[in-house]
Amino acid sequence: MIEISDPSSLRQWWPKPSAPKPIVIFGAGSIVGDAHLPAYRKGGFPVAGLYDPNRDKAEALAQQWGIKAFASRDEAFAVEGAIFDLATPPAVHAEILSQLPRGSHALIQKPMGSDLAQATDILKVCRERDIRAAVNFQLRFAPMMLALHDAVKKGYLGEIVDFDAWLALATPWGLWPFLKGLPRIEIAMHSIHYLDFVRGLLGNPKGVHAKTIGHPNHEVAQTRTAAILDYGDKVRCVLSINHDHDFGRKFQACEFRISGTEGAAYVKLGVNLDYPRGEPDELWIRPRGTQDWVQVALEGAWFPDAFINRMANLQRFATGEDRELIGSVEDAWQTMALVEAAYQSSAAPAMPIAQLPEA
Repeated sequence: MIEISDPSSLRQWWPKPSAPKPIVIFGAGSIVGDAHLPAYRKGGFPVAGLYDPNRDKAEALAQQWGIKAFASRDEAFAVEGAIFDLATPPAVHAEILSQLPRGSHALIQKPMGSDLAQATDILKVCRERDIRAAVNFQLRFAPMMLALHDAVKKGYLGEIVDFDAWLALATPWGLWPFLKGLPRIEIAMHSIHYLDFVRGLLGNPKGVHAKTIGHPNHEVAQTRTAAILDYGDKVRCVLSINHDHDFGRKFQACEFRISGTEGAAYVKLGVNLDYPRGEPDELWIRPRGTQDWVQVALEGAWFPDAFINRMANLQRFATGEDRELIGSVEDAWQTMALVEAAYQSSAAPAMPIAQLPEA
């Protein structure tokens, strides 16, 4: 019998680097002010400064956080021993990476390019210039998800056989006007986090069946997705994503249910509910040999704490304290391949159903 005598003993934080390197940020968008800079301040990571081609935007954000706004890319590139944080649009990732000092360490904002072709270009640039880069699929590093991974590793659930992601909520797409007109939205910009997390938990699937569609009430390309990941005859993995369940909070949901041969877990991803204010995350586990669900007391949330843990792994990898770079470009490329396959599946015709024979 396995018992959770102390749920707080489950791992929720990544160890900090003993000697953090300075961080140089490219980009001054909302994600930098809302997540990157709050996380780095809370985590004690030094920020050397930021650069954005929009000088006024960069200056305003830098002044708000008491950091430097670099006057040029070259000035940003020149920071010695820096970790380069690319909070930039996917289409420009490869260009910036190609100009980083050879052998640099970098964090790339998701997605890894706009499509698999751009992801492949990014991978090639990193290989050619010996750039040790990770992609910021930071859901793997959220405190609740680190704790879940630890519970699975310790055998609380037995062998995982079911994974359900269920989202029925109202996402305020108007907060991101740059999304209007883009051909790929829901999977590429949102559910990519879930696909990457599933890969980290279950490995690469054999294939995917998916359908992603929009909604008549707005102009965003896709806001609803249904997907089945093929893990053979033992594991069932299903994602049901609906960002247009705008009928009040009562029956909305944003949750994962993970079942094993001997136990189960429930995760509530609170940040997506009543976004951007959000609600608290939750992790519940019913380990084998018990009759009761145990709530794990979480010490942080997806935003901004996952960004702290994500950067901690990259920093420690850069200093040799971690042997493995989680979510490296090599690994993230496979998430992009899964995303590409999902879009191809969605565009392909479904299996036709036999028609009623004529009388």
